[in-house]
Amino acid sequence: MICFPNAKINIGLEVIRKREDNYHDLETVFYPVPLSDILEMIPSTRTHLTITGLDINDTPGDNLVLKAYHLLKDTYDLPPVEFHLHKIIPAGAGLGGGSSDAAFTLTGLNDLFQLNIEKQTLLEYSSRLGSDCAFFILNYPVFAEGKGNIFSNIEMNLRDYFLVLVKPSFAVSTAQAYGGIKPSIPDISLLQAIKNPATYWKDQIYNQFEKTVFNLFPEIEEIKKSLYNNGAIYASMSGSGSTVYGLFKEVPQNLSLQFPEYFYWEGKCQF
Repeated sequence: MICFPNAKINIGLEVIRKREDNYHDLETVFYPVPLSDILEMIPSTRTHLTITGLDINDTPGDNLVLKAYHLLKDTYDLPPVEFHLHKIIPAGAGLGGGSSDAAFTLTGLNDLFQLNIEKQTLLEYSSRLGSDCAFFILNYPVFAEGKGNIFSNIEMNLRDYFLVLVKPSFAVSTAQAYGGIKPSIPDISLLQAIKNPATYWKDQIYNQFEKTVFNLFPEIEEIKKSLYNNGAIYASMSGSGSTVYGLFKEVPQNLSLQFPEYFYWEGKCQF
């Protein structure tokens, strides 16, 4: 079986408060992006994972694909499985690549071995692997709160827009991003602001991590400025990683030439 775990972006990301369990309550919109890894799983005589493509600085034993497999194997009688993961989504980018790989492993194993696990149970399994893993079980735009694992349906249509992703050669760690965060409640709630046309978002929807990350890595702020200078109607950092994305009304011409040393992707919005 071959599947294609896709990326996501965060539209807005507000850190509302720190919780007693040392996590934070967040508000964000998860939006699926058709940039995908390639994951193959084949019944075999041993359980093993090989990784090709982009370097993710991860040993196979620590990879979320195998963690997802063993999580299901604790309950279900799974045979050994040979996994091959070809990484196209960069790591440390705020694009959720590892979480998506984990979620697609769960759904792929469910289909491959006809386990008949209901979606709600898959959501519960995926939430044990990471706070945003469960989103990829749904894989449509949602408003997320709590630790990023409580979802509400939203009305959204960005199909007339083009999306550009730009990531510099370095990653931003979660610890770095959270280092300067001061939780606060925004003046305009994200749930309200997201209902407005995307042309209004520039002055209403923010990623709260940008202030900290831009101070640490001015290069990321320069990417955002470049996207606006080239016609983006909205640009933002995604999650707590180093990727900046821009929404465009038309396909940007020769924009990739401005970022020859960076990871660059562009495509049509699908939702």
